[in-house]
Amino acid sequence: MAAEALEALEAAEVALGYKTYLDLVEDLLRDKTVVSSGMRKEVERCQAAIEYALAGRNVALISSGDAGIYGMAGLVLDICRERGVDVLEWETASGDGLKPCLKEDPKRPRSFFLRVIPGIPAFNAAASLLGAPLMHDFAAVSLSDHLTPWEVIEKRLNAVAEADFVLALYNPRSKSRPDLLEKARQILLRRRSAETPAGIVRRAMREGQWRCVTTLGDLPVDEVDMQSVIIVGNSRTYVWKGWMVTPRGYLDKYSIPGGTS
Repeated sequence: MAAEALEALEAAEVALGYKTYLDLVEDLLRDKTVVSSGMRKEVERCQAAIEYALAGRNVALISSGDAGIYGMAGLVLDICRERGVDVLEWETASGDGLKPCLKEDPKRPRSFFLRVIPGIPAFNAAASLLGAPLMHDFAAVSLSDHLTPWEVIEKRLNAVAEADFVLALYNPRSKSRPDLLEKARQILLRRRSAETPAGIVRRAMREGQWRCVTTLGDLPVDEVDMQSVIIVGNSRTYVWKGWMVTPRGYLDKYSIPGGTS
């Protein structure tokens, strides 16, 4: 967890989030008002966070990984725009450290300060456990078709494969849509070798963490769930001593003393 996120949690009076994520930081939420909700309750969760903020409470809306990457930051801003709520840019208060986030502005009653705190994105955590697969240009695509039509996802996968991006796959496989990962794999195989390195990380940096370095052709689809992130290499990605590496191109330009190239 980023230090700034920890500070925000400590300062918060109210904490809202998906129950699974709140459970991960349960020890940091003592003596706070905690509002927990389940899957597909994102709109209600953000609406509640906004109401608490407009009432002058210091609120922490908790997302997994990074609030600005498949998290709740965008939905909060979407809702505020629709409702005509003015979101004030969080800024440093001179001599007093940091202004509290999500606090009512007495001069503008339908407004509050917002601070979007960067965290550790899931693809970043997964990449660090696999080696260095994101050392060159990459793209992230979610395979969830709950909010995005599959036709759009398929178009994006084709574009990523054609452009030879390294690819991070979010929300790869759930009980309600167990076949979408295999569909995505077949799309990628039209343009990429079956020997392309691929890595799976499940529950990155949490209890039950599991890591697998394999190939696109041998990807163990049945081992993947919604708590997994998959990273598929590009045409230059290689595996060395169990580490997945995508070279940036330094060794194409510079010679290494004592090296073989």
